[in-house]
Amino acid sequence: MTSLPPLRIDAGVVELTAQLIDIPSESHHESALADLVADALAACEHLQVDRFGDTIVARTDLGRSNRVLIGGHLDTVPANGNLPHRTEGDLIYGLGAADMKAGLAIGLRLATTVSSPARDVTYVFYSGEEVAAQFNGLGHVMQRNPELLACDAAILMEPTNGIVEAGCQGTMRVQIAIPGERAHSARSWMGVNAIHSSRQVLTILEEYQPRRPIVEGLEYREGLNAVAITGGIAGNVIPDECIVTVNYRFAPDRSVAEAEAHLREVFSGWELTVVDEAPAARPGLDLPMIQDFAAAMGSPAQPKFGWTDVARFAALDVPALNFGPGDPTLAHHQDECVSMTQVLDVESRMRDWLTR
Repeated sequence: MTSLPPLRIDAGVVELTAQLIDIPSESHHESALADLVADALAACEHLQVDRFGDTIVARTDLGRSNRVLIGGHLDTVPANGNLPHRTEGDLIYGLGAADMKAGLAIGLRLATTVSSPARDVTYVFYSGEEVAAQFNGLGHVMQRNPELLACDAAILMEPTNGIVEAGCQGTMRVQIAIPGERAHSARSWMGVNAIHSSRQVLTILEEYQPRRPIVEGLEYREGLNAVAITGGIAGNVIPDECIVTVNYRFAPDRSVAEAEAHLREVFSGWELTVVDEAPAARPGLDLPMIQDFAAAMGSPAQPKFGWTDVARFAALDVPALNFGPGDPTLAHHQDECVSMTQVLDVESRMRDWLTR
């Protein structure tokens, strides 16, 4: 167990955000924070608490007609000279301020202080979101104890600047192998330079026109981009292979299989290997609980550009969305910060929705 002082939940969401920032929880090192979260939740008589490694699931069981899941990750990216927190005017600066210690603070406040919500609630505070999918604590619970995550809708408190961001893009990384033929660089005409030939793939990418499909009334912007290029054997050798790594961000009207088929069509004639993939999530704006939540938050839903764990729920046919404090464009930056006013506002709106 951790020797750190207990979480100051009663001090309010702003002070709790600051305290959470100052508790280091880099991916793979979330245990101290997980201990404090587990202790705070276990003290609540209205919650049933289960722990799986550094992932904690807390549930109400009030017999309500529907259930919502509210989740957030405990981990952050590595520190970059941005600990401990500092404040300037309305802003709290520090590692994970937006992504997502502020959202975590709101989730903990709701879990511990809303003892009789109008709908049953499952709270999930999980590890390993900022690293490879194999370490994702939410994914582990879904695989081993999916019954604990059963719900009618899920809300992940990723930073969205306090607006509803529905669904998410899918992502796929592929490697395109460009062949050549080795030769001594002094006799380059006797070989085929694979790096030079990569311009054909790069030209395809430069001329590619990404789609902007409308899905459930939201416009998603796709993207197809080279993110890495490798090749070369030695300083005096014409390279016989070059690898261009391409990332495809696709809209939620395409499955992973359809995304792969599209890439194979775009790069027809080239050897293509899929190295990473994750499905998109549809917005779910046609579903009553999602509509109700979006309306209660007071702003039209926007599309989510990027991939989040809402896609894990979409794979289970559970509608899910992103909603939390903090500017997502500041996530992982050294000067990451969050507005105190926004944190208070998001907590208030979510509390009103849970209790009405």
